[in-house]
Amino acid sequence: MDRAQKEKVVDELGQIFESSGVVVVAHYTGMTVAQMQDLRAKLRDVGGSVRVAKNTLAKIALEGKPAAKMGDLLTGMTVLSFSEDPVAAAKVCEAYAKTNDKFVIIGGAMGDTVLDQAGVKAVASMPSREELIAQIVSCIGAPGSNIAGAIGACFEHRKHPVDHRGKGCGLIPAWCG
Repeated sequence: MDRAQKEKVVDELGQIFESSGVVVVAHYTGMTVAQMQDLRAKLRDVGGSVRVAKNTLAKIALEGKPAAKMGDLLTGMTVLSFSEDPVAAAKVCEAYAKTNDKFVIIGGAMGDTVLDQAGVKAVASMPSREELIAQIVSCIGAPGSNIAGAIGACFEHRKHPVDHRGKGCGLIPAWCG
């Protein structure tokens, strides 16, 4: 690799370190090509990616970046997994490490915070962006669906004011009439 190619790799890695929500560093010694392709596919499905680069070039790319302290993790055969979603890459890596003992998470970075193995595990246990959005939408929609259910119950009560035993159902508020 000549100097121009190395500079290009350093620039690409610098972009990864700046724009990613999370970067996970792992050892991959002994993994087959098929296993690495499987990891790449799983990360691609969640909007993430995998990058193998020389540790020296990655350390140069980290200089001046918020997560510069992550350079201490870059020893041995390392692979960088990253995603814009601050949780996605950590979730995929954590799940993959459980099924493949040759993929060992060392740590990572989230913004300017350097994470150890436990930190990556903690990030992986957090809900993803999509899950958070779904929870917020359900919270916003719940009062509306409760009102709709009460109004629907009123109309149903007007059609059938007594149950099969000849008694009022007791579930209808007094204002339904």
